[in-house]
Amino acid sequence: MQDQKEFYTAQELADKLSVNVMTIYRYIKSKKLKAYKIGKEFRIDKVDFDSFLKKVSTK
Repeated sequence: MQDQKEFYTAQELADKLSVNVMTIYRYIKSKKLKAYKIGKEFRIDKVDFDSFLKKVSTK
């Protein structure tokens, strides 16, 4: 049985976080958020997104 990875699009994350999609693209460009470019679309692994949220959380 293979592990099925879950991926988000930039738009899905923008909706989830209630931010503009350009904000997600800026996080990707500044390497704060790891993403994979498939064709013209970015895909963000759920594990990488969870890790990103931990890094930006306030103490």
